[in-house]
Amino acid sequence: MNKNIILKVENISKQYRLGQVGTGTLSHDLNRWWHKIRGKEDPYLKIGEINDRSKKGTSDYVWALNNITFDVEKGEVLAIIGKNGAGKSTLLKILSKVTTPTTGSIKSKGRIASLLEVGTGFNPELTGRENIYLNGAILGMTKKEIISKLDEIIEFSGCERYIDTPVKRYSSGMTVRLAFAVAAFLEPEILVVDEVLAVGDAEFQKKAIGKMQDISSKGGRTVLFVSHNMAAIKQLCSKTIILEKGSVIFEGSTNEGIDTYFNLSEESKIRNGIYVSDVISENPFIKKVLLTNRINSDKPNVKFYHDEEIILDIEYGNHIPIVTFTVGIALLDLHKNKLFTNHFDFTQSREKAGKIRCKIPKDILNQGIFSFDVAIFQKGGTVFNYIESICEFEMIDRGSELYYQVNEKIGPLRVSCKWEIL
Repeated sequence: MNKNIILKVENISKQYRLGQVGTGTLSHDLNRWWHKIRGKEDPYLKIGEINDRSKKGTSDYVWALNNITFDVEKGEVLAIIGKNGAGKSTLLKILSKVTTPTTGSIKSKGRIASLLEVGTGFNPELTGRENIYLNGAILGMTKKEIISKLDEIIEFSGCERYIDTPVKRYSSGMTVRLAFAVAAFLEPEILVVDEVLAVGDAEFQKKAIGKMQDISSKGGRTVLFVSHNMAAIKQLCSKTIILEKGSVIFEGSTNEGIDTYFNLSEESKIRNGIYVSDVISENPFIKKVLLTNRINSDKPNVKFYHDEEIILDIEYGNHIPIVTFTVGIALLDLHKNKLFTNHFDFTQSREKAGKIRCKIPKDILNQGIFSFDVAIFQKGGTVFNYIESICEFEMIDRGSELYYQVNEKIGPLRVSCKWEIL
């Protein structure tokens, strides 16, 4: 193994049998044994289907992971992303040696600390302090090493007041704070973090991401990070792999990986410039949204040039005409970050149905993929209807392809500033 590579995953596959808990039936076990003594391959490794949770299969066996191979270098922060059911958690459990692969091998250098589920590895009857010692011992730390890190762990977790209280009385947020602090400060060579950080509040998530950055950049340690928070992944990770139905479909830079991931979703493939709702509500609601580049046009548009106006026609319904409300929009970039919001207040009660138009000025967006959130709400009060990420469109800059190739991190907004020599 290359001296810079700290984790090597080769041809990892994991097969599960559906419908029953256990390793299989007696007939299956006998069949496996008969093949084994004759020096033949396990017959049940040949059958099974890919792990597509959206479809009903015909086999009792599925491959949760199928022939996964990748390397991780020392000090690298690797993101593992994919839809729910893609195999991310199964892969992390195998890497953490919680479960074994059906086929394949893993080679690693040094200790692996895992944060897979809230409270994993904690004894609920023991206090927070006692669990720190327990987890340190599991990681192979001496008592002296644990004591030297104890104050830092307690301070980082923010659980000092409750550190001598049994963990079973902790909230899920407190538990994950302490678990992360233990895993991070006891200095494993490889830190494996699943989606659990989503349990913590915004302040703790920021602290945790900062700590993971320190672990990799200053400590030279390796982090494997699974999250659906693309902003955190972009900030933290240098490399990304994408899992789809148990297989690796992308391995490369994080920016390219996130773009690939968003383009995989069905919503990203539907760029028809129109949204029609089947919702009927007693409260004000959105009936239809049309994206176009021409006034009074009923033809949707999904490609705009930077010098074109973007027009959003929003039809609404309202079964309670005495209610006044606000219609608002948010413009999103490809990664679903809000670039700006805008709204219009109806100061008088409206009829049962109507239409409102929003014109977005030309020359404010750089080249890229964008979409909208659209909402109806009472200002400072109730949200009646909120629709996310609709009417996706592409902005094209005439004649500037080379400029964008050279300046790929130019950002989404195009602002005209005034310059003068003083």
